[in-house]
Amino acid sequence: MGNHLPKAFTRIFLKIYHMIEAVLLVAITLATLVAIGNEFIHVFTEQRVMLTDILLMFIYLEVLSMVQQFVTNGKIPVRYPIYIAIMAIARYITLGMKELDGVFVVWLSLAALILAIATLVIRAGHYYWPYETIVRRKSWCGDKVKSVDKADN
Repeated sequence: MGNHLPKAFTRIFLKIYHMIEAVLLVAITLATLVAIGNEFIHVFTEQRVMLTDILLMFIYLEVLSMVQQFVTNGKIPVRYPIYIAIMAIARYITLGMKELDGVFVVWLSLAALILAIATLVIRAGHYYWPYETIVRRKSWCGDKVKSVDKADN
């Protein structure tokens, strides 16, 4: 099933799309770096490092890793947002341990456990049943089609 849009329109649209994508990636990176800087300033002014500060730094690190993965590979593995969610749940539990109801803490812990199990299942699935994407390219010298298999991680 081919694209029925004019090629000139498609080229212009894709150029604009890629420019917007690049601007957003730079904005996300800069915003994350500013947030990291603010967190360091907070730690230095308080003159103590708490567990919640460390967990927040891990969340920032995962966001930067997602940007790096997207820039490098053009896609983000599904496990990166899962890692961020697990860290966010751990930070939420740590921040509100005194105020949270015990049953709610159990539910949050169960949610983190389910996310961790999902990550293990995804990793095992990629190891035992890797999917292969077939990239077909036409060579400039003719209509020969070359197939390249890649395993997605």
